[in-house]
Amino acid sequence: MPTIKLKAFTLLERVRTQSPVIHHLTNWVTIYDCAQVIKVLGASPVMAHAPEEVEEMARLASALVLNIGTLTVPLVEAMKLAARAANAKGIPVVLDVCGAGATAFRDWKCFELLDETRIDLIKGNASEVARIGGAQVRTKGVDAAPVEMDLEAVALSLALRRKCTVVITGPEDLVVDGSRQFVIKNGHPLMSRVVGTGCMAASVIGAFAAVEPDLALAAAAGLICFNVAAELAAELSPGPGSFKVKLFDCLDALDEPTLADRRRVSG
Repeated sequence: MPTIKLKAFTLLERVRTQSPVIHHLTNWVTIYDCAQVIKVLGASPVMAHAPEEVEEMARLASALVLNIGTLTVPLVEAMKLAARAANAKGIPVVLDVCGAGATAFRDWKCFELLDETRIDLIKGNASEVARIGGAQVRTKGVDAAPVEMDLEAVALSLALRRKCTVVITGPEDLVVDGSRQFVIKNGHPLMSRVVGTGCMAASVIGAFAAVEPDLALAAAAGLICFNVAAELAAELSPGPGSFKVKLFDCLDALDEPTLADRRRVSG
């Protein structure tokens, strides 16, 4: 099997040429940015939340991305409808457990989605994923709280129990599927100063999962591309405002030599 170092640009090119439809039921705060990052990649975003159409829309898509950042009971019910339609079609479902560990309501709705539908990839920061893994930790709103745990063990346990791929984002991103792990060491601190980079990362993962059935490989490749683009954008930006604009520009311009030179990943 080709290594992740050889596959990252290959999968980016596949997204660009296949232009898969990525259906989102996502965070209202970051919905534009999630759509824009998908469009920059060369894929096709659709942000359809109405329960009257989510099943039909999911059947048109190549991946489904769910994000509970601004959840409500009706929205989660629509997520279940979309996820079941995606499950029936056999396309990957990504769940960003945004804010899990902050309130009992968020935890409850995450577990409902996990128990009542097939979630193929769980993504979150350290405290969010630890809470979904069963640890008694609290999340600082939607920002990561310190977790004094072995994150590799947390991700592996959750991946095995839920039979899915788990992504923990942070200063280093961790991707685990139960038998393998990738550690992506690219990225830049400015990412944490911009609202929406975590949500955008979930969308990027969804786009790569749409064109690559090996979901751990897809997630790692997507994060490598996204994080390298962030490094490039940071070099051109005096602060978070310009960084966000440059992030889109650098992701759009990303090429194979740049990825080969800058990627820092193990696995």
